[in-house]
Amino acid sequence: MDEMREVTVAELPDDARILDVRENDEWAAGRAPGAVHIPMTELPARLGDLPDTDPVFVICRSGGRSARVVAWLEGNGFDAVNVAGGTLAWAAAGKPLVGDGDTAYVK
Repeated sequence: MDEMREVTVAELPDDARILDVRENDEWAAGRAPGAVHIPMTELPARLGDLPDTDPVFVICRSGGRSARVVAWLEGNGFDAVNVAGGTLAWAAAGKPLVGDGDTAYVK
């Protein structure tokens, strides 16, 4: 099997479409602006909701769940790239976060 492709937050293209696979409470707390939310457990049933881009950049909290999702997506014919370090790395890099409350944070 080929090695999974991975990029750092700094390497993400400016026009990258991000798929966030965290749970609903994590998403509500804070996320990358413009990301598409499909929790990892719902992905097989929601493939039609994937961003229509190649590749799709997959993010979670720290990179573990997104790595599993990337492996699954690639095994099913999709072009996917893991975002190393997840939303923790996103926030640490000073990238903007939006959330459903007054203050966005990584949960």
